[in-house]
Amino acid sequence: MAANRKQRARLSFAEGDFAAVYAMSDVHGCYDELVEVHRRIEEDAARIQGPKLIVMLGDYVDRGPDSSAVLEFLSKNPPPGFQRLVLCGNHDAELVKLYRKPAGILEWLGFAGTETLHSYGIDIEHLLQSAAGNETIARVIRNMIPERHIQFLESLPIMLRIGRVVFVHAGVRPGIDLKKQKDSDLMWIRQPFLDEGPQLPVLVIHGHTPGRAPTFGPQRIGIDTAVSATGRLTVLTIKGTRVGLL
Repeated sequence: MAANRKQRARLSFAEGDFAAVYAMSDVHGCYDELVEVHRRIEEDAARIQGPKLIVMLGDYVDRGPDSSAVLEFLSKNPPPGFQRLVLCGNHDAELVKLYRKPAGILEWLGFAGTETLHSYGIDIEHLLQSAAGNETIARVIRNMIPERHIQFLESLPIMLRIGRVVFVHAGVRPGIDLKKQKDSDLMWIRQPFLDEGPQLPVLVIHGHTPGRAPTFGPQRIGIDTAVSATGRLTVLTIKGTRVGLL
């Protein structure tokens, strides 16, 4: 029997390790907005002494027009004076799954994906109309999507904890010790987390569930503002004990 896939990494820092933390989620192929937000973060951080961190909460691909450029950008070095930690979202994990096992192409396209393939120059509608088999489609996907983008997504951790603040893509299973949380919950959960919060002594910063503005629930802040539909990419800031929005 095949062994279970290894859990993704969970990272931890002490509360005072960063002078400023900037978090954003669900970029979904919106490259221009991602670059503009990095520019504004650098501007905001110019007056702050000490180490600074950018945290990305997952879902870099699908929906928006330029998933390939987003992955290329995030796999390069962060701005000078910053560390950048890139967490995995459910859409990112699904792209990895497709690349490794393209037999699920139709299921994946039902979930998302067409725009991601377009961003790599793959005309998937044409391939499907020409009755190309899964093997042909798999070959095209492997030829057009650089392996290094997939390896980058495979390497991503799934949770970051800084003191009492937890950063994760979707949320946590309420009342379950952080060490016992499953990767699938951290990437996919909505209820009961949205209504109940973590039921742990932490504040959870998450994306995954879009809103027109950030959402504030019990011990949680959701910062997915559906950039591919609204053009708004929200950045949450933590400076000392102050939580704000950029």
